[in-house]
Amino acid sequence: MTAKILVVDDEPDLEALVVQKFRRQIREGGVRFLFAHDGVEALSTLAEHRDIDMVLSDINMPRMDGLSLLARLQEAEDKLSTVIVSAYGDMANIRTAMNRGAFDFLTKPIDFADLEATIAKTIRHVEMLKEARRRQSEAERAHASLSRYFSPNLAERLAADGSILALAGQRREVASLFTDIAGFTTLVERLDPALLAEILNEYLAEMTNVVFAHDGTVAKIVGDAIHVLFGAPGDQPDHADRAVACALDLDACSEAFRMRWAERGVAVGATRIGVNAGPAIVGNFGGGRFFDYTAYGDTINTAARLEAANKQLGTRVCVSATVAERAQGFRGRPVGDVVLRGKTEALRAFEPLTEAASDDAATARYREAFSKLEAADAGAMAAFAAVVGQKPDDRLASFHLKRLLNGGVGTRIELA
Repeated sequence: MTAKILVVDDEPDLEALVVQKFRRQIREGGVRFLFAHDGVEALSTLAEHRDIDMVLSDINMPRMDGLSLLARLQEAEDKLSTVIVSAYGDMANIRTAMNRGAFDFLTKPIDFADLEATIAKTIRHVEMLKEARRRQSEAERAHASLSRYFSPNLAERLAADGSILALAGQRREVASLFTDIAGFTTLVERLDPALLAEILNEYLAEMTNVVFAHDGTVAKIVGDAIHVLFGAPGDQPDHADRAVACALDLDACSEAFRMRWAERGVAVGATRIGVNAGPAIVGNFGGGRFFDYTAYGDTINTAARLEAANKQLGTRVCVSATVAERAQGFRGRPVGDVVLRGKTEALRAFEPLTEAASDDAATARYREAFSKLEAADAGAMAAFAAVVGQKPDDRLASFHLKRLLNGGVGTRIELA
């Protein structure tokens, strides 16, 4: 690094003297001097050379003195480190200069050994400031990038450690949550682009706010679909609890969103949500150019397929037994032993419920009907018919009733 120094002094011999005394450092590229004869010329030189590292300025000069120049330099956003030179007995001006922000001072006649030491000290200070600004800039860029994925608190912590941007893949226990709006493609085709943008931006803002409230990580947004992780990048032993609570809040948020837009004459489809928990490979898979913190593995694929399964099951939220078992005090009702698309083994799935819905009499009747289904009790069809009769909008009960009417038996559900 070549330190660029502006010397401001009206003494005619000073330029030649400085160049002579620092000839070795100049020759080796360690330092470069620029010269001005007063404050006005100094400001012009600074405007032309934006990379000057420090200013060495006399106080007594024509047109603009050193104290006035110092005041102008301190008004700038990037305050240049300034060393003031004055007569030995002029301590009043030196004190004024230090109070106005001068980094250091020298007295005349100049001791060039002292000058060399002062320059070296000032340049070290300048380098420290540049490094601090560089780190702050990196942290701000990292925070801006991370804020798209992580809750504000988590983003702030991660931004302080830039190594997160270079994370290699690692195996972690996570909860994976997927959301998708039913019929969104049709909505895209028939709505005005400006209105569609308003709907989608409002929806994604509200949904990601819910995710961040639960300290979830938004791994990916594709159109209207959101992929959320819990348990990565930081440890969250309660990742299953967070995922279930988040899923219920996302469901409430999306239903409220639908109602608001329905009042404006726009029918937004229901948001379907799938949640699974287990091991996954997580990390930054952006190929070096992009930050793409995401996850891979069967745990992730299963969560995505549980989201898709809602369409046939009649549910809006569907979670795996693994999630139900890991979440403390899980409330919900069993869906069945579902064979997801592309799978051969069945997975017990549940519909999570709020405390109020879990304690509802209709839920108790559903559980009784499902118990009969598990026991291959011939009364299962009548039990589900009773549930649907009392609550016609219970689409999951209607799904089971339709299966039984079409000759289905047991809790194993083969999805296309």
